[in-house]
Amino acid sequence: MKSVRKALRDGELEKDTYDRLVCGECEKPLKTENDPDEIKTVRICPDCADEWKEIR
Repeated sequence: MKSVRKALRDGELEKDTYDRLVCGECEKPLKTENDPDEIKTVRICPDCADEWKEIR
């Protein structure tokens, strides 16, 4: 699982006009999966099910 920052640099993720993360492939806004016991947040594309981690 890649980090959100690395995916933004590589072009896998983009930001829309409202600064939301968007999948570069599907162009859909990402969903958030937040586990309170973990220090990371998982960002998931609803269409292609790709995942990226974001450190809080």
